[in-house]
Amino acid sequence: MVREPVAADRYLTLAELVQHGPLAGVTVYGPADRAVDVRAVRIADHLDALDELQPHTAVVLTGLAASAAWTIEMALRKAWEHAAACVVVARGAGNAESAADLAERLGVPLLVVAGSALDAAVRIASAVAQPEAGRTALLATAARRITAAGPRPVRIVSALHAVLPSTDVALVAPSGEVIAGRSAALDAPAGAVRVRVEVPDPEGGPLAVLAASSRSRVAGWESTVREVLGLAVAPLTAWAARERLTSERLGLHASGLLVELVDRGGAAPTPQDHEQGQDQGRHSAQEQEPGLAEERDPLLMQAVALGWPVRGPFVVYVVRPAEQDRGGALLASWWSRTGPGGPLVAYEGCWVAWEQQDDLPPARDPLARAGDKLRAALVHPSLLVPLAGAVAGPATDLAGLGPVFADAVAAVSVTRPGTVVRADRTGPEQLLAAVPRDVLRGPAESLLAALLEADRDGSLLRTLAVVLDVATPSAAAARLGVHRNTVTARVERLRALGCDPEDPSLRLALHLACRVLLDDPSGGPSTS
Repeated sequence: MVREPVAADRYLTLAELVQHGPLAGVTVYGPADRAVDVRAVRIADHLDALDELQPHTAVVLTGLAASAAWTIEMALRKAWEHAAACVVVARGAGNAESAADLAERLGVPLLVVAGSALDAAVRIASAVAQPEAGRTALLATAARRITAAGPRPVRIVSALHAVLPSTDVALVAPSGEVIAGRSAALDAPAGAVRVRVEVPDPEGGPLAVLAASSRSRVAGWESTVREVLGLAVAPLTAWAARERLTSERLGLHASGLLVELVDRGGAAPTPQDHEQGQDQGRHSAQEQEPGLAEERDPLLMQAVALGWPVRGPFVVYVVRPAEQDRGGALLASWWSRTGPGGPLVAYEGCWVAWEQQDDLPPARDPLARAGDKLRAALVHPSLLVPLAGAVAGPATDLAGLGPVFADAVAAVSVTRPGTVVRADRTGPEQLLAAVPRDVLRGPAESLLAALLEADRDGSLLRTLAVVLDVATPSAAAARLGVHRNTVTARVERLRALGCDPEDPSLRLALHLACRVLLDDPSGGPSTS
């Protein structure tokens, strides 16, 4: 029977033989990642057997050929002359380590194997005859390790490192943060093998990216790495699904996570902190879980699993239901369909969301656009719960969310349902508008009794409110749509009725009374 020849693009490479081949306990001197095919095996028990070598041959030394350092060196020279793939010798034979420098200079790898050289020859010959067997074995090993890791990102990345020698792997959030694995996977030197595999979230959107960088330059290694990374996609998606299901079942989980992020300032460990912590904790971590990849930031990892944005700058939205005991499921459904963006999480008696700010022209105010988006959402027909809204920001990163949340929550607490305010522009007008008018209507009418009796068309009350809102008579005239002299005349009438807008002792009470009595709850009147 004639064996069909192996296709040229299916030959076993030297790097594959070393990285995931059949050789147990192999030590390599010289270029381990040499891009050369291994097409045959030659057992040589004396040096004369090396005079007629074929290129791409793995030379296995036994007997006299492996008896001394000089014979191993001579075999390396002959292998170089005939373009052999490598020289293989058993550990302890002829002080093989002394030939390491020569192997490096000649560029001929010297493989020192544990056990019998003849056994190594048989294993190499079998792998050469069936090159796909080694790749299949690698994939099978990777599948077993990833399955054993379960839906846990750190363990999955550890499993990938265990089966992909000379390769750095990282799980990267869409915004670029490394949440598990090695940063070196993103900083590959020129010429290195780079592989990126998208990890979708349970809804099919982007969850994360598995990035790998390998120092091996062997043809075919990139596709092998890609296949192995692909095995980890489903468990990572399952991890995100589990985290989101937990969050949906237990709303307190998301709220608690947000509180933890805000309380600690939201900051992930810096690269300097990582290096110091790695040096201090490597020994104890290895004792507990050998080979376990580093978990960069557990809180950040949970945030990524929930699909939360983790890189700023952010704008913040806050909504407050008119009835505090309503809103949860309805709000979540409404926000997912028509909300401006970002996750909606219960926080400090309100619901907050934060959205990564897009690049805007310098003249465009990001909070103005955010306010427009939130107003549009508050009047959408799908909203069944009356809401007050506020926008705040920008927050440069997670570390800045706490203060911005506080400003937005304070602003929305004095905002009427159906309206949206900016936290950076919350002034007396908004504060006064939040006061319950029904409670204060009686005192307000008593304070302004003389004015109300004389004010047949309501122009004096509107003028008083506007004058208290703005800084100058000209500004009041512009808002009322009348001449400046008209405003001056009305102010004189107000003084005569005991409502002097410039009296410090009356100004706050007058302002509050106007807001209580005017029909427009959002602010000043717009007509004369």
